[in-house]
Amino acid sequence: MSQAKPDTTTTDDTSTSAPEKKTFDLKFDLKPKEVKQYLDRYVIKQDDAKKALAIAVCDHYNHVREVHENPKVADTDYSKQNVVMLGPTGVGKTYLIRYIAKLIGVPFVKADATRFSETGYVGANVDDMIRDLLTQADDDIELAQYGIIYLDEVDKIATPPNIIGRDVSGRGVQIGLLKLMEETEVDLPMMEFQQKGKVGKRIINTRHILFIISGAFNGLKEIVNKRMNQSNIGFNATVKSQTELENPFQFVTPQDFIEFGFEPELIGRLPVHVICQNLSADDLYYILKHSEGSIVRQYERAFGAYGIEVSFSDAGLHRIAEQAYVQGTGARALMTVCEKTLREYKFEMPSSSIREFVVTETVVEDPAGELQRILEDADYNRPIVMRERVRR
Repeated sequence: MSQAKPDTTTTDDTSTSAPEKKTFDLKFDLKPKEVKQYLDRYVIKQDDAKKALAIAVCDHYNHVREVHENPKVADTDYSKQNVVMLGPTGVGKTYLIRYIAKLIGVPFVKADATRFSETGYVGANVDDMIRDLLTQADDDIELAQYGIIYLDEVDKIATPPNIIGRDVSGRGVQIGLLKLMEETEVDLPMMEFQQKGKVGKRIINTRHILFIISGAFNGLKEIVNKRMNQSNIGFNATVKSQTELENPFQFVTPQDFIEFGFEPELIGRLPVHVICQNLSADDLYYILKHSEGSIVRQYERAFGAYGIEVSFSDAGLHRIAEQAYVQGTGARALMTVCEKTLREYKFEMPSSSIREFVVTETVVEDPAGELQRILEDADYNRPIVMRERVRR
């Protein structure tokens, strides 16, 4: 998708009812396999999730392209491919959507569902996401209308079954989100503009904005398992294997979401279900070693700013991955382990004569002790660096 140069042609027509001329050409010619191959560079594993997202995104933007080229297509029936993503924290859900938006070239907004409340109550309004999208589009309304909104922690706005009174941060937010997903026009009252000698309000239509919501959905697995076990009672029941039961999200239905606490109308407008899997210690090592978005690159740049070259041995990367896996927060834990391991190195080394060192398994297991040995004995550090050079 590319953005052409804005049309700067002026006109003397003062009619405010005339439609605005399109400011850019919308082009989309990606195929699902190309989208997945791009995501493979940044997000490890999650192959099924990548395929489902690639198909949904291509379907959506192929339709958007057709509408852009032929407005009559807008009158045809089309169910927007809004997505609900399920999976634990730190498995790459946000990364997947962020890089999809980057690949396509559309504005992207990420928001936390817990900060919203029903319109008229204390808290942010879901319409604010649309205004944020306009900001990301550099104030280009038409481009903003083709953007992606990613709402995380959406499981936190499920309506508890025993709530008494008005649920302004749960059901109220769901109703507001439902209106945006269907098709509505959002006013931008604070952004009045001068056009052709008259003041008017700008409006964003949400028809072609792709909505993706995600969460860990703790408790949903129990609902699915309960339903499956009930269906397996009786003489003619088909018993599910233990392997299938270990991943109940693959059997989730709209009714399960409704029992969890979501409005039927909202779930009905989220036809694409994407399941993300837990990451193993080996997966975390692969992220460190091969992902283009690896945290290792950040540390190489951070030390490089002081003229220090840092290398990571394979054994060191494996140890970081193992410690991160124990924390149970997926890839997010990699940053935590690296920061704990290398904090003192960042503080001490820029003021020392050391200009090269290796993050070995020993560094990860005993950061303070290894740092002292490196700083005090150049003959201790030099062979380690040389061995790593030879290995590479």
